[in-house]
Amino acid sequence: MRYCGRDFTEAEIELIRELLKTPQMNRARLSREVCDRLGWRRENSGLKDMSCRVALLRMQTDGLIRLPPPRNPKPVTYRTYPHIEQAVLEPATLPSIDLATLTVDPVLTRADSLLWNAYIERHHYLGHQLMPGAQLRYFVRAAGHIIAALGFGASAWKVKPRDHLIGWTAEQRQRNLHLVVNNARFLILPWIHCKNLASRILALVSRRLPDDWQARYAYRPVLLETFVEKPRFTGTCYKAANWQRLGDTQGRGKLDVLHRNDQPIKSIWIYPLTRDFQRHLCTA
Repeated sequence: MRYCGRDFTEAEIELIRELLKTPQMNRARLSREVCDRLGWRRENSGLKDMSCRVALLRMQTDGLIRLPPPRNPKPVTYRTYPHIEQAVLEPATLPSIDLATLTVDPVLTRADSLLWNAYIERHHYLGHQLMPGAQLRYFVRAAGHIIAALGFGASAWKVKPRDHLIGWTAEQRQRNLHLVVNNARFLILPWIHCKNLASRILALVSRRLPDDWQARYAYRPVLLETFVEKPRFTGTCYKAANWQRLGDTQGRGKLDVLHRNDQPIKSIWIYPLTRDFQRHLCTA
């Protein structure tokens, strides 16, 4: 059985069933134990416990295992804090934008993380959602004022136009998919208006992201991707930043195995971080 890009044998699923018999076993402990026993790790040797939690939930949905009850019946994906909610409102004085002086700053502290979440929840049309797995989030500032927020995380498992361009096999995709990073969120605050700002931000962040990813996860991605919802957006800023449009999605979500095609159609865009990205992605 395949879950979250990993094949699980019958023996491995039986091992999970045995671990579930351990007294006082909870879901968090189980995911860490499974990763450790099965050697399911990131490139930097860290456990892929968030991906494992998703895999375990899908195993339960498929009737393979029965997980212990969650500690919190409804997971808390976003929590409000009055002082942070006040901080993400439109300021009385808007900053002047000089494209030559923009800074791109990774989100490193808990305070910045809560602030980033609040901006996305209040001002991005998709709101805040948890991103499991490897990820980086950024603030863009002008004269010290936050004007934009971006988030990068795990790429889509299958995208026909992308996979056709890369030319990789299913085995190569499974092995090297971590080298593709998805631009999951891009928010310019609604009161900020500046010509060429979006494409300038994309250019800046694409130059520094490989080094930041290397520093955090001990490997360098070679390709960026993103999905632009139609007809809400046209992707003009990605085109201006030299991203390549590959076509449109079929309206299937990540978990759509029934071919319902009930999701919004999105245009598919990629940006190579190295000229020979296909060679890296198709290596044995």
